[in-house]
Amino acid sequence: MRKIINTPEAFVDEFVEGILLAHPDLVTTPGDDARVLVRADAPVAGHVGIVTGGGSGHLPLFKGYVGAGLCSGVAIGNVFSSPSSEQIFEATKAVDGGAGVLYLYGNYGGDVLNFDLAADLADLEDIPTATVLGRDDVASQPNERKLDRRGVAGIFFAYKAAGAAAERGDSLEQVAAIAEDVVEHTATMGIGLAPTILPTTGKPSFELPDGEMEIGIGIHGEPGIRRGPLETADEIADHLVQPLIDDLGLTSGARVAVLVNGLGATPLEELYVLFRRTHQILTEQGITIERRYIGEFATSLEMAGASISLLELDDDRLALLNAPARSPFFGEG
Repeated sequence: MRKIINTPEAFVDEFVEGILLAHPDLVTTPGDDARVLVRADAPVAGHVGIVTGGGSGHLPLFKGYVGAGLCSGVAIGNVFSSPSSEQIFEATKAVDGGAGVLYLYGNYGGDVLNFDLAADLADLEDIPTATVLGRDDVASQPNERKLDRRGVAGIFFAYKAAGAAAERGDSLEQVAAIAEDVVEHTATMGIGLAPTILPTTGKPSFELPDGEMEIGIGIHGEPGIRRGPLETADEIADHLVQPLIDDLGLTSGARVAVLVNGLGATPLEELYVLFRRTHQILTEQGITIERRYIGEFATSLEMAGASISLLELDDDRLALLNAPARSPFFGEG
């Protein structure tokens, strides 16, 4: 295991401490538990709070999107493990500005259980909550079972839109509806080339022979839909993009935002090669790219691979994406 760590047991707490030390103007911890982070100005009176959370190992996903115009707080679990309901509840109380709190996180069993328990605790404190699950991974379930899909990199679009709505003063019902609308119009598909090594065990998250790729792999190494010999970048983009177009029902004249995401060990240059072909595919089908994001938005430690997400746009969704936002790992406007 070749990792720049001290001990596996201290890994999560030490990198969280590093984030707090590096960005004290943007994020803070509201109590004694450093696994709970909130935006530095939380709570924002009269505004909806947005709490997310999940396992560590996915930076910037979850904890990297806490800030103005994005999420208000986050509860942080161990690597690939859910945060506790108590941590989620602490984040909820810390960001409650009197307008309620939206829970916005990926569709994974442990997270759902603990966020639901936190919602019960919030109800006892008269803090209204609503829940929207990121579920954009088209490889995890067919379209007719899309409510059961995993949440992956496309949740970034929901963070951005819901965060903008909360920032402008929308109600909890409105912010939740916007997040749900964006989730419904987002689709993602990924490819894995090599596993991550888990710091707690020193073992790979999955096995993949040299020279092979796995289409549809999840961000924890969940099985995809097909394995085979490594293909060219253009062929990989074809495998990823066309299923997204079909799943969203995009036709000529549609407008989209594109997210080409690295999973941790893929050079940025390779992501731009994927975007090049993605642009060609969409343009050839008469689909206009209004916004583009290329980089690491949801990783899996040092997993080699990438994912591509499409968000179908209308004027309202585009305006929310264009709104200012700033966090330790994202800033626009």
